Amino acid sequence: MTADVWLPIPPEEIAGLPQGPHYLFWDGGEDGRQEFPGDPADCAVYVVPYMKRQPVKVRPLKEMRNLRLVQTLTAGVDDVLAQLDDIVPGVDLCNARGVHEASTAELALTLTLASLRGIPDFVRAQQQERWQGDFHPALADKSVLIVGYGSIGSAIEDRLVPFEVARVARVARSARTTERGPVHPLAELPALLPEADVVILSTPLNDTTRGLVNSGFLARMKDGALLVNVARGGVVDTKALLAELESGRITAALDVVDPEPLPAGHPLWQAPGVLISPHVGGPTSAFLPRAKRLLVDQLGRFVNREPLRNVILTTGPTSAESRGATSA
Repeated sequence: MTADVWLPIPPEEIAGLPQGPHYLFWDGGEDGRQEFPGDPADCAVYVVPYMKRQPVKVRPLKEMRNLRLVQTLTAGVDDVLAQLDDIVPGVDLCNARGVHEASTAELALTLTLASLRGIPDFVRAQQQERWQGDFHPALADKSVLIVGYGSIGSAIEDRLVPFEVARVARVARSARTTERGPVHPLAELPALLPEADVVILSTPLNDTTRGLVNSGFLARMKDGALLVNVARGGVVDTKALLAELESGRITAALDVVDPEPLPAGHPLWQAPGVLISPHVGGPTSAFLPRAKRLLVDQLGRFVNREPLRNVILTTGPTSAESRGATSA
């Protein structure tokens, strides 16, 4: 088939791309103003640039009048969902399930361990050449609650098991059973929060989860509990979190925040008991090989008119209805 495919990775660097489409490279450029590689109206498949600002990602969508597939390289698709009105009907929107599980789960565990074991204090002491020991909690024997038990949540549990945690509770949009045990629905979250020593957020950002971690959610967390967010900043009410951190009742380790990027002078930077990483759950050496494998497989399916993977929705009059490819 003859169709333009816009890729944010140079096509010559992706072995195994199916023959037929005309592959064009476009990643928005360093300033987000890179010229389009061709006429957007000829684009059938748009692979959204990775680690770019939302206005850059969605810039060509209005002009892509013959689009059939939008493929993100992120697990979350909220940047594209915000611009659905710019996309013609009949376009499949697919996420990058399978690409970020390893990296994001690694970071969730890293943030959990670093916060519990006081690594930021050790780093500050080292910079001041001070030998400063202290007693810190271990991850062993802790009760962990994973909010958002999709593929990333499952990968997080994979990495928790060797650390001898006492219990892992799982919450998703709806109840189901896994080999490891039950997944509780969101409606049961209030009853589960007081039992958790560590609460890890790995849920997508949508209408259900935006502001999910509000003052009521935080108040139900036990004294001394740790909140870890590798989901999206908008899942947490920053003002409510600040109030709890400043009281010293809970601690937090955050890879994502709201607003993002966090501006200089924001009180969250200096809040007690918080560890912040700059949204680096996905960008590791594990990203590129997995992204390339996804694109080769997905484009092969597109060319051969086979069912696509990871379809979140198809645009049109009912485009807001999810196909169920993600779980909260």
